[in-house]
Amino acid sequence: MTMPVNALSSALQQMQSMAAQAAGGTSPAASAGSGAATAGGFASALKASLDKISDDQKTAIGESQAFELGSSNVSLNDVMVDMQKANVGFQFGLQVRNKLVAAYNEISQMAV
Repeated sequence: MTMPVNALSSALQQMQSMAAQAAGGTSPAASAGSGAATAGGFASALKASLDKISDDQKTAIGESQAFELGSSNVSLNDVMVDMQKANVGFQFGLQVRNKLVAAYNEISQMAV
């Protein structure tokens, strides 16, 4: 669960450094080159985080179904912990999405 947090934190730090560079008056050509390299890293980090959230949800659903069917190797504690992990991951992803949308709206308003 720590991997998505680290990946998204890293991506947000990269966005903040790009914003600081843009505010500092760097040339558009220089910031466009670094932005292209950072965009690929951000996109891959975001995709990896979303994949991890999806995998956690699938695991939780699978364990829940196995428990309901009476599988002897799945305990209620495991099901509850995995369901909570999936829920926390989803809520985290939702908050990151909200921050990205807010940042996009703010940037689009600056361009006007």
